[in-house]
Amino acid sequence: MIHLYLDDYRPCPKGFVHAANASECNLILDECEVDILSLDYDLGWNAPTGLDVVRHMIGGSRYARSIYLHSSSPLGRQKMYELLYSHKPDYVKLYLHAMPPELLMRIAAGQAK
Repeated sequence: MIHLYLDDYRPCPKGFVHAANASECNLILDECEVDILSLDYDLGWNAPTGLDVVRHMIGGSRYARSIYLHSSSPLGRQKMYELLYSHKPDYVKLYLHAMPPELLMRIAAGQAK
């Protein structure tokens, strides 16, 4: 099981697999079991967004166990949250914020979340 970080600009935290765009993220979600997924919304000019990844997850019923929304776009975060909240299975934990520093430190140190 992996941790996955979608962002076109920010550096990927230690212990995460990096996806720089929606296509990469969708491919990884289709091929791997994901424990923690952290999503950005804006992924470059005229590029698919984090919302497109959310739609892909819903369409394929492939969800991470925990999903964090770290986007600096309040509107983008809210759109992703609302769509995920209305479709996610009960086992999926959904957060309308970035991962807490303590969690990032534990993952970087190789400790279980």
